[in-house]
Amino acid sequence: MLKGRHVIGTTDLSVSEIDEICTLAEQIIVDPSSFQDVCRGKILAALFFEPSTRTRLSFEAAMLRLGGAVEGFSDAAVSSTSKGESLADTIRVVSSYADVIAMRNPKEGAALLASQYSFCPIINAGDGGHFHPTQTLTDLLTIRQLRGGFEDHVVGLCGDLKFGRTVHSLVTAMSLYPRNKFIFISPPELRMPDYIIQNVLQPAGVEYREATKLEDVIGDLDILYMTRVQKERFFNEQDYIRLKDSYILDNEKMKLARKDMIVLHPLPRVNEIAPEVDGDPRAAYFKQVKYGMFVRMALIAKVTGSL
Repeated sequence: MLKGRHVIGTTDLSVSEIDEICTLAEQIIVDPSSFQDVCRGKILAALFFEPSTRTRLSFEAAMLRLGGAVEGFSDAAVSSTSKGESLADTIRVVSSYADVIAMRNPKEGAALLASQYSFCPIINAGDGGHFHPTQTLTDLLTIRQLRGGFEDHVVGLCGDLKFGRTVHSLVTAMSLYPRNKFIFISPPELRMPDYIIQNVLQPAGVEYREATKLEDVIGDLDILYMTRVQKERFFNEQDYIRLKDSYILDNEKMKLARKDMIVLHPLPRVNEIAPEVDGDPRAAYFKQVKYGMFVRMALIAKVTGSL
C-alpha cells in the first residue's frame, strides 16, 4: 500500500510496488480520460531548489491531468530559504497546505531530511548526486514499453557514472530483476562509485564490467543509457572541460549497435548525443519524456490514496 508513503530512493519501492506503479501508468496511457478527476481537490507542492525543466513540468502536468492543483517555486531565491529559513521549517509550512510534495534539492540527503518533518508524502525529485527515483520509474516504464519487461537485458551506462544520480538509481532498480547485466562506460575519473558495486551489485551477484570506449561495447547492448557530464557537480572547471566531451553518440557509432537496441537519456543533453541520432528509430529519449509524465501520474495517485 503506497498511500501516505514517502518515496526518497529506489529502494523505498519493492518489486511488486514498481510493477504496480508501471501497470497503473500503462492503464493511464491507454485511457487517460478515465483518470482526469482522480485527484480533484488535491494539491501538489513542487519545491525546486535547483533548476529543472522536464522533472518539474512533468510533475505539474501529471497533477493537472489528474484534476488536481499545483503550487510551489522553481527557484530557491524566491523562497524563504533565501532569508535563512531552514529546510525543516519550509517543509513544515508547505506540507500544511499540500497533499503531496515533489522536491528537488542540490544537497544529498535533503529529501530524507524533509520526510522527517513533512505532514504529507514527499517524492524525491532529485537530491544532489544521490537519488532520483521518479526518473528511474520513467526509465523502467520506457524499458517495459519498448523492450517488453525488466529482465534479461544487457544495459550499458555511458558518461558521468560518478555523479549521475539517474544511473545510480537505475542500476539499483534493475538489480532487483533477474539476469540483467551491466557495462559501465566512462573515463576512470567518472567511473561507477564503489558503494554501488559493493552494496548493490556484488551482494545480488549481478554481472558487470567496465569499459572506457563506447564503440568497443555498443554491439553487446540491448539498452544504451547515455548521460551528460554534469558541470554543476564539478569543483574544478578545468576537469569539467577536459571530460565533458568524452563520449558522443553519433550515426557512425549507431551502425555498430544492434537493430533492436534502444537509446535512453534522462535529459538535458549537451553534446553527448548528436542531433543526427534523433531520427534513428532506436532513439527513445523523447518517448521517455512522455512516459515520465504518465509514471508520475500513477505515483501521485498512489501516494495520495486517490487510487
